[in-house]
Amino acid sequence: MNIFADTSGLFALLVQNDYMHIRAMENFDYFTKQNVQLVTSSFILVETTALLQGRIGLAPVHDFNLKILPLLKVIWVDEKWYTRAMQRLLAQNNRQISLVDCISFEIMDSLEIKFAFSFDRHFEDNGFTIADFHKS
Repeated sequence: MNIFADTSGLFALLVQNDYMHIRAMENFDYFTKQNVQLVTSSFILVETTALLQGRIGLAPVHDFNLKILPLLKVIWVDEKWYTRAMQRLLAQNNRQISLVDCISFEIMDSLEIKFAFSFDRHFEDNGFTIADFHKS
């Protein structure tokens, strides 16, 4: 099974004082045990790195690149992906949805990925399911 890894899931996984850290860890543990392939975009890598660096520092950026990045299948955004995402962004006409979100949605649609490792409700608003397998 493929699951799309969003910035909010990756950030929560790496930041121990994030309010979703425990859920992110439990989900990540489930993904590992179930041989889930986490798919993401190069724009998510940039966004996650910037967020970690700006809010926490370079240590989690190092951890992200050393421990998490090798586990991800990265879709590198080119002109085709960018154009499709920009068209989606403008068609949605919603200031709350970002270009990075639209790239994620385009990749998920194209690869028929239904689940997102995310805590961003925009995924649900766009027809995807938040992958939440934490212990209740």
